[in-house]
Amino acid sequence: MGRAFEYRKARKLKRWGNMARVFTKLGKEITIAVKASGGDPDTNPRLRVLMQTAKKENMPKENVERAIKKATSKDFTDYKEMNYEGYGPYGIAIFVETATDNTTRTVANVRSYFNKNGGSLGTTGSLEFLFQHKCVFHIAKKEGISLEDLELELIDYGVDELEEDEDEIVIYGEFAQNAAIQKYLEENGYEITGNEFVRIPNDTKEVTPEQREQIEKLIEKLEDDEDVQNVFHNMKEDDSEEE
Repeated sequence: MGRAFEYRKARKLKRWGNMARVFTKLGKEITIAVKASGGDPDTNPRLRVLMQTAKKENMPKENVERAIKKATSKDFTDYKEMNYEGYGPYGIAIFVETATDNTTRTVANVRSYFNKNGGSLGTTGSLEFLFQHKCVFHIAKKEGISLEDLELELIDYGVDELEEDEDEIVIYGEFAQNAAIQKYLEENGYEITGNEFVRIPNDTKEVTPEQREQIEKLIEKLEDDEDVQNVFHNMKEDDSEEE
């Protein structure tokens, strides 16, 4: 207990970067969800929760509608979700999640970012064991519900951590249990305000400020690529950023 929350606190300030990146990322996720299970949120749980996330992130309604429409367009080439794994400078493990309509372009770009910034791209699956794949739900606090009671209810659904944060509760669970957790929350009247997937490092590596600067250059290059959805790493976060 505690690792997930520490990780989230450290990422909070720079989560998803700027607003434009947030909207691009969410737009792709919405399009992928619609392509997989249709454009009706009533019958598509993934779309339903992504629309709530979009609302929380203040994504304009027309952006959401455009992303839904894109999935049903005749000219649309489906996004393929691909993961890339490699080492950055000083042996920092970096896990890159992408959604792309051109895998040749994406892998070439990702490889060049690693090569030009003192890293190297590895083989798929080579670093997956260094991270725990988790689903994260944000729910509005409900009157009369204790965190302990909710945690007991959710243990059977693969949830291993709950934290209170201002006016919401943040739930961490096993990635594979995402749909079951969502179903439980909806059936029990909880308002889901957000849902995301994260990879939490099992252990983190200490770096010097100079090393951090070099590693962050590579991470920023990756995050700025329009095909990249998420970048996870096992570098210990800078404590000064958490204050």
